[in-house]
Amino acid sequence: MGGCFLNNNKENTNESRETFGSRLGFILVSAGCAVGIGNVWKFPYLCGQYGGAAFILIYLIFLLLLGIPVLICEFSIGRSSRHSIALSFEKLAPQGTIWHHMKWISIIGSIMLMMYYTTVAGWMVYYCFRNIRGEFISATTQQVSSAFDRMMGNAPVMLFWTVLVCIVGFVICYFGIQNGIERISKFMMSALLILMLILAAHSVFLKGAGAGIRFYLVPDFARMMQQGLGNVIYAAMSQAFFTLSIGNGAMLIFASYLGKDRSLTGEAVTITALDTFVALMAGFIIIPACFAYGIQPDSGPRLIFITIPNIFAQMAGGRLWGAMFFVFLSFAALTTVIAVFENIIAFGMDLYGWSRKKSVLINAVLLTVLSIPCVLGFSVLSGFQPLGAGSTIMDLEDFIVSNNLLPLGSLGFVFFCTGRNGWGWENFIREADAGKGLQFPAGLRGYITFGLPLIIIAIYLKGYFDKFSPMGTGMLIFWMCFALLLLGFVFYCSFHHKKEASAAEQKAS
Repeated sequence: MGGCFLNNNKENTNESRETFGSRLGFILVSAGCAVGIGNVWKFPYLCGQYGGAAFILIYLIFLLLLGIPVLICEFSIGRSSRHSIALSFEKLAPQGTIWHHMKWISIIGSIMLMMYYTTVAGWMVYYCFRNIRGEFISATTQQVSSAFDRMMGNAPVMLFWTVLVCIVGFVICYFGIQNGIERISKFMMSALLILMLILAAHSVFLKGAGAGIRFYLVPDFARMMQQGLGNVIYAAMSQAFFTLSIGNGAMLIFASYLGKDRSLTGEAVTITALDTFVALMAGFIIIPACFAYGIQPDSGPRLIFITIPNIFAQMAGGRLWGAMFFVFLSFAALTTVIAVFENIIAFGMDLYGWSRKKSVLINAVLLTVLSIPCVLGFSVLSGFQPLGAGSTIMDLEDFIVSNNLLPLGSLGFVFFCTGRNGWGWENFIREADAGKGLQFPAGLRGYITFGLPLIIIAIYLKGYFDKFSPMGTGMLIFWMCFALLLLGFVFYCSFHHKKEASAAEQKAS
């Protein structure tokens, strides 16, 4: 009975499936999903810390070797299946396999990502509002720092802006692909790129900015070796992997609305180039300004909410530049929120046959409620420190998503596209190369099949090691065993084939 429902649902979904109005819409929506806060609060800092242009070169190499291939795999599954990850595996997987269990990694990953990313997006919108009001003009360093601490401890304020982000995101998704997501994303991404260019041009011409530009871009191999070549390579590899928002099916869903007139390799390269451009421009905004005002560039939330507001507080016209900066950040955060919301909405439409309206309403309530623990984790629930002293609920949620579900989901996509027990290499290549544009290099089959999974597994296990090794050997062993257990689940789903199905297939052949 359940199987019949799913089959009928597939047919109904495909008959009325929405599409993008233009190629540009698809590229900007997908780029909006990829472009996130990590481009701003982590990439410039990594460049400066690990050798400037030398680090960027290594980063670009890993984008080609790691990020783009996984992105193409995800695109191919989406476009071929014409479904979200909720039904993609069922549609494409050979009979007798258990690939359908893998969908829960992406479904849970998308929901958990929004459980804390909506809060972060709320911070951006709130600080945009505060800068427009001129709250930080002539403020001291201590006053700026205290303002951020007060915000974190003010649950009602945090909740208001988080709920506002949820409402805005779901309202946009309610109007569908062309009239809602595509139209708004085109505007936000265009405005984001223009704002970045204006802010970068202003920053590089500040007095004393030259030292920051040299720190950011001039290759410094001595600084690289001082940090340790292995650490630099891992940092570049990790950033290249996580920057494109691969692994949770958010890119897959947009490819499912895409026609076959353009090759997926060419589209993936274009989207990656846009994401990289934003990351590089963020560095031109932040690093020269930090040097111009004698402020050390940090990484993470401190950079965005303490370091940068301190710079604008000292800058002529700081109210205007601060407002523009946080408008840019708000758009970067909201485009990601909208993209992942659409992915979650599609789950309900595919799995349960809901209308878009019903899926929007149910998921809007669900995500709003599920966002509350993260908000309260900085105030009422601050005593709950799940990953050790000083950690928060947000840290736990981010760890589950970034260190587990994204790499495991990506590994599953690669296995599915290359393995004989999955969709298979021939089907993958056929889909990736359909249409005009750049073709996927067929000579990379061996690397994509064996080398790429090993790199993803290395990133996954190294993340666990870095997280838990400071907590002692006992904790490290326990959590590494847990990591291997989750990894075993992916291997089981990827390579298990039901014996009875295999026998039946042999008899039929």
